[in-house]
Order: sequence, then structure tokens, then C-alpha cells
Amino acid sequence: MNKKKIINDPVYGFISIPTELIFDLISHPYFQRLRYIKQLGMTHLVYPGALHTRFHHALGAMYLMDTALETLRNKGHQISAEEEEAVTIAILLHDIGHGPFSHALENTIIDGIAHEDISSMLMNKLNARFEGKLTMAIDIFNDTYPRKFLHQLVSSQLDMDRLDYLNRDSFFTGVSEGVISSERIIKMLNVKDDHVVVDEKGIYSIEKFLIARRLMYWQVYLHKTVIAGEEVLTKIFRRGRELISQGKELFATPALLHFLKNRISRDAFMNEDHHLETFACLDDTDIMASVKVWAYHPDQVLSHLCKNLVQRNLFRVDITNECPDEAFVESLRQKAMEKYGVSYEEAAAYFVFTTSIRNNAYNQNDGNIGILMKNGEVKDIAAASDNSNLVALAKTVKKYILCYNKELLNQEAV
Repeated sequence: MNKKKIINDPVYGFISIPTELIFDLISHPYFQRLRYIKQLGMTHLVYPGALHTRFHHALGAMYLMDTALETLRNKGHQISAEEEEAVTIAILLHDIGHGPFSHALENTIIDGIAHEDISSMLMNKLNARFEGKLTMAIDIFNDTYPRKFLHQLVSSQLDMDRLDYLNRDSFFTGVSEGVISSERIIKMLNVKDDHVVVDEKGIYSIEKFLIARRLMYWQVYLHKTVIAGEEVLTKIFRRGRELISQGKELFATPALLHFLKNRISRDAFMNEDHHLETFACLDDTDIMASVKVWAYHPDQVLSHLCKNLVQRNLFRVDITNECPDEAFVESLRQKAMEKYGVSYEEAAAYFVFTTSIRNNAYNQNDGNIGILMKNGEVKDIAAASDNSNLVALAKTVKKYILCYNKELLNQEAV
């Protein structure tokens, strides 16, 4: 079988599959599942073009990794063919553990386990299937390989993951503020003392990268309507699980039903193999098929939430710098009880509720972005830059969120 395939990517053009092993990994059902998981969860409810998938993103990150390795080799850094294949596999599979709608249902389907943990577990399963050929890739992914800079290319504050998703998400949403010069950034990469650094002349490209990341979070990833869509989805899953626990009948695909019926702990998921295999059968279609059926379920709470999602009649989301006024929140809950005929607990859980979000574009405590100065010294980007805004980007911004049905504003108080 001819395994030297070329994929036409809308962002980068033609992407070659470098080795037969990588071709076989892409062909595996674990990886093919990513075709049916949206990269940006519910963002298409705001930006209709945001229908790209984790499959697209993984291939794009693989392409950028190939470019980065070529750059580092040209600057005199020795990277063996085995290391090249391993780090390429690590970036290709870095998101293989994502569940339906990516981050939207993370920690909802299974509490207390991140997609990175599931990625690692699936990589171990693939390693057994491919007779240990992924061992070095797994070591790089888990940061246990001696050459630390290879892990940083996969996971850091300036990795191939972030370089791809910023450009790709900008492309498909049409939000131009997120466009970065990933090619120039990669050409400026270097290695110093086993750490990925950026040559001094690339400092302005890194500044643009950090600012673009901040803008994308507020304009796309944390857009109020995106938050509304994700909150409706999590509330639907919560209500479905609640009804099943009460012995109610609920349509669902076998894979989804498994996680609705069972509250699986982190330890159970990581130690009982059938949970992982069932998770590997879940994608967006399992969720949406159920939501469309549940829109006509006799439970008013579930049907109301599902109809609102299908018809894009989402929560109103107020984002503020201070906690929402308790009296206002309480009045909305009283209105919800009256309008929907639900208990206070149901009103607070499903119709009027508060949460919060945090964002920082650059975390100085999480593997700094080092700038390699002309004299050989390495400085943190915030210290090396003459842009005072970068210090502000390192601060965590917390905002408070109040979600409620818009129609409650016109409801007379009880």
C-alpha cells in the first residue's frame, strides 16, 4: 500500500505524511475520531465558519513541527531520525484524548481528568498495538526524555500546538487579530542549554504572538455567546445524568449512556480499561443526536435546554469585573421558578447561575519564553521587551459571569 500521502490543508497548503508509522497512526480509529470533534466546541454559534476539527489541528501542528526541526538542524543542533519521528508523533497525538466538543465538556463527562491524561493513556494503548514504536514519543510527551527542548516543542508557552491553533482558529473564524507569523517565529527558534529560545531579532514576532493570543481569548475562546453555548451543553449533560440516576428512560448512544449512567472517578478511569475504550467511541455526533431527541423529552428542564441549544436561543451572559448583585440574581431565580414551574434548586442549577473565568496570555511561572540576546544571554520576554504591555499580559484577569434566560428580564417579579 502506498503510504506516501499528501494532504491539502487550507492554512499551509500541502502537508506530507513523513513516515509509514505516522501514516498508520493517522489511519487508526483513535485518530480518525478527531474528524468528528470540533476544534472550538460551540464557537460556531458565534462564528459560523468555526467548524474545523481536532483532526485538522493535529495535522497542522505536525506540519509546523517538521518546519521547526529543519530550522534547528540548520542552526547546528543534532536531532536524530528517531527523535524526529518521535517528536512528530508526540505533537500529532497531543490532542487525541479530547472528548466531544473539545474543552466544552472537559471535566463534565469525567470529573478530575484532563484531556492530556487521556491522550497519554491512548498513546500507551497505541504503543502496545505498534510493538513499542511509540516509546520515545511518549517519553517526549510526558517530559521524561533527556533532551527537554523536544518536549517544549510539543508543550510550552511557545509550542507548535499554540502556533497552529492561533492561525487556524483565526482563519476559520475570520478574526484577523489572531493571525501570527508562525513561519517567522519558527525560523527564529533556537536551543540554548537544552531549552527552546528565540533569537533576539524575533522578539517583535513574539510580542505579536502574545498579544494575538490575548485578543483571541477575549474575542473567540471566551466570547460571551461561546460561554453561553458551552454552559447550555454542560447543563444538558448534567440534567440527563440526573434523570437517569432517578431511573428515568433516556435515549443515548451506547458510549454516551455509559458515561451518563456511571459517575466514573479519575482512579477508575485510569485503571479500568473498558472506560477508556468506551470514551474512544465518543464524539460530537453522540451528543448532538441525543440533544435533538431530548428536545422532546417529557422532562421540562431537559427539553427546554435542548430546544434552546438546537434553536440557538442561548443564555444571556453578563460578564463583569465584580460579583453579580445577589439581589438581582435572586430575583431572576424567583422569576424562573414562576415561569418554568421548577423548584428553587432547579432554577439555580439550570436557569440562573453564576461562574467565573480567568485568562492570562503569558504565564511567567510556567516555562518562560526565553529570548537569546546577541551576547549569548537568555532573558525572559517580559524583561527583554521594551513593550510595557507584556507585563500586563502576565497578570491573570478574572471576570465574573451571570447566566440566565433572556425572557426572564421581561417576566414580572413573583
